[in-house]
Amino acid sequence: MTIRHMVIFRSVCENGYNSTKAAEVLHMTQPAVSLAIKELEQYYGVHLFDRIGRRLQITDAGQHFLQYAIHISDLFSDMETVLRDWDSKGILRIGASITIGSQFLPSYVKAFSKICPGIDVRVTVEQTERLEQKILANELDCALIEGVAHDTNIVSEAYMEDHLSVICGADKGWTQGQNITIEEFEKQRFLLREKGSGTRDVFDRIIAQAGIHVVPAWEAMSTTALVNAAINGLGISVLPHRMILPALKQGLLCTVKVQDLIFSRNFYIIYHKDKFLTASAKQFISLCKDYEADYPLPCYNLSLIHI
Repeated sequence: MTIRHMVIFRSVCENGYNSTKAAEVLHMTQPAVSLAIKELEQYYGVHLFDRIGRRLQITDAGQHFLQYAIHISDLFSDMETVLRDWDSKGILRIGASITIGSQFLPSYVKAFSKICPGIDVRVTVEQTERLEQKILANELDCALIEGVAHDTNIVSEAYMEDHLSVICGADKGWTQGQNITIEEFEKQRFLLREKGSGTRDVFDRIIAQAGIHVVPAWEAMSTTALVNAAINGLGISVLPHRMILPALKQGLLCTVKVQDLIFSRNFYIIYHKDKFLTASAKQFISLCKDYEADYPLPCYNLSLIHI
């Protein structure tokens, strides 16, 4: 017994219990319709129709079966519609690190929604290591992170270069663009992103390569908090350049260069190596790689700056 048998039975009932009319509607021959009904009755061992002369009359068992046939065939039809249109009406689960999620992802999603308005985009913004865990658990289709994924089961595709700046408050005494030595850099109080963030991973990797040991004075998940702390002279920080531009343009911060240290990185799109990427997922990935519009910049609460 198949869905086809149920559809044929339902059509016979909806066409006045007339197998000839049902055959016309279904573009089948009348003997093929009669055979399908006979196969149903043999399969369940009951009569679905009484044959009085040349007319069919539905039995009690047939009435009961019809309710199931209607329900199941409707469900099957809905399933086929949804799956066939999945790339235009489905769900896309996207993850992003905190920096990318706050600065870039809103622009990406807005642009993508204009291209694929039927796709329901579900967003998760978390630490990079948590996003990797969700990719491995198939809880996300893809994610945007700062740095390469650590697990070999995850594919990492670079899509944008990003520069980190060493910043301090304008009142510190350093001038914009000043060069400082590694020894001077190492003596500072550091205001850093939390362990597990993409920004912190880049910082830790580069200072480890330089043989520098740092004990942070501040650790925070909020880039805005670190910017405000630097403005207030509580230490120096290393943060994405795009995220410090507003305060820099207002003269509240300055950036310095550290001898032999370059804090740069790539942003990556990650997904599981065994993940089937739908057409919509591939389109989103392509959009991120080609996106060239100006990104929204953060707004800092200037009332908190001179506490």
